[in-house]
Amino acid sequence: MSRFLHKIDRFSKHAPALRTEFEARFADPLQTNSDRFVWDYWHVPGQYTLLRTPAYHYFTEALYADFHESLVMWGRKNLGCWDISPPWMSCYVEGCKQEFHSDVPHGAWAYVFSLSPQKPVYRGGETLILKPETLSYWRHFASAEDREKSSFIETVEAKFNRLTVFDPRLPHAVSEVRGTHDPREGRLVIHGWFTQPKTYLDGYLPEKAVETILNEATGLVSELVAAFEQHPECIGVQGTLAIGLQVSAAGEVTSAKFMTNTLISEDGFEPKDLLKQILKVYRSLRFPKAKGPTWLTIPLIFST
Repeated sequence: MSRFLHKIDRFSKHAPALRTEFEARFADPLQTNSDRFVWDYWHVPGQYTLLRTPAYHYFTEALYADFHESLVMWGRKNLGCWDISPPWMSCYVEGCKQEFHSDVPHGAWAYVFSLSPQKPVYRGGETLILKPETLSYWRHFASAEDREKSSFIETVEAKFNRLTVFDPRLPHAVSEVRGTHDPREGRLVIHGWFTQPKTYLDGYLPEKAVETILNEATGLVSELVAAFEQHPECIGVQGTLAIGLQVSAAGEVTSAKFMTNTLISEDGFEPKDLLKQILKVYRSLRFPKAKGPTWLTIPLIFST
């Protein structure tokens, strides 16, 4: 699994209840209750074919709100994204699919949360993501190696209660579903984008003091990037970083790590030396003393 893709299985304790509520809507196919008439058959010739509905209107308010909050909090802690876009829920039955596309500029990360059956009878329905080395094909080409589908495409099964998070700049698709016309047996996912990059703070440090220190760090990082881009073989970097800092009560950084890293130079390579220098900046920060420790997730967005 690459740094552009994250899979979290058994993500939500709310998944069984969400799944149960979905199945209850279709328990009797002869029912004509109004809550069955919420689906949009979205068909764009040559691109998209699926059933979709706003997820936040579909489920019982309290149940959905608890799930939504847990997803938002995961994004804050792990990605440094403060919110998510209004989520869609999509159902894929016989013939439904998505062709390759990219989602820029909807959000820093795309997500797909699966409520598909635990023992699916359908075939297909995988999320397909072009590998970064495919997009820089000739730089990574090796004539002696086999070149089949798995060499070019990351395939992610829509397993029940799996959260898949990936860089939406990468072209991606959903393989065609075959084998069922029954919505209860189809691929069912809640999906959208993590948005609003903003520092997440959990602990005792005051936000104002943290903001001042992080603004200074951002200035140092900007200087590092400017110097990096002066290199004659470099024409810029783009992508996102989320840096996790553990700060002690004494104000010392006891742990600094990349929570996520999609930074890439425009020649198609990861700028490893630049990344080391950026992490060094954050490891060297000193914060005011506080009554206890603090965790920070700091997002950095690079564009050219």
